[in-house]
Amino acid sequence: MRTLTKTAVLLAITGLAAPLATLAQDHGHHAAKDGHHADTKAAAKLPHCPVMDEPIDFSVQTMTKDGPVYFCCKMCIDRLKQSPAKYASKVTAQREALAKMDRVQVGCPISGKPIDGKTFAEVDGKRVDFCCPGCMAKYKKDPAAYQAKLLASYTYQTKCPVAGEKIIASSFVDLATGQRVFFCCPGCDKRFLADPGKYAPKLAAQGVHVDLKKLKAGKDAHAGHDHGDHEHGTP
Repeated sequence: MRTLTKTAVLLAITGLAAPLATLAQDHGHHAAKDGHHADTKAAAKLPHCPVMDEPIDFSVQTMTKDGPVYFCCKMCIDRLKQSPAKYASKVTAQREALAKMDRVQVGCPISGKPIDGKTFAEVDGKRVDFCCPGCMAKYKKDPAAYQAKLLASYTYQTKCPVAGEKIIASSFVDLATGQRVFFCCPGCDKRFLADPGKYAPKLAAQGVHVDLKKLKAGKDAHAGHDHGDHEHGTP
């Protein structure tokens, strides 16, 4: 028979063994939670997909007459289109959550082109930017007609994944995955492209999930294409 220590006998008699075991488990649980990356905590604050109720990926969206709707995966887009009334309240909740988030206007609500940073108008106390004076004049004639496109002109990726500073509309790169990533200055795009895996978690925390395998495959294909052209042109 195994000899019990005095401490074990005391715990058994007083009935404290189970509570202390639970306390130890709880301590381990909290330690594990505290060890989670800060980016994971930030991602948990993102608005939720109206279909699956999971944090959204801003790269997965569809446009509606009232503005864009964001999802956690592409399958959810079809489910929303099949039963829009079923998810209407969740879509409204998402838009209310988005309205409370930081965002930066990067596109013109008329043309969809990048804003020029110098053509803008104050409408209902809010600044609206455009790509040219012609679009500004068109918008001012009937602002309500372009509200959905205005909502689609913002990015919620407001921080540069490299430097952590506020992004500017003119500094961006279009990835092979079809995603556009914004930066605070032209130099940061080069640092990002040199090692996207290093900065991907910073984007994920802002709801932009970059598929690194797909990105690499796209870069390799592009490199192969360029190499082929070079070889073809070599005598």
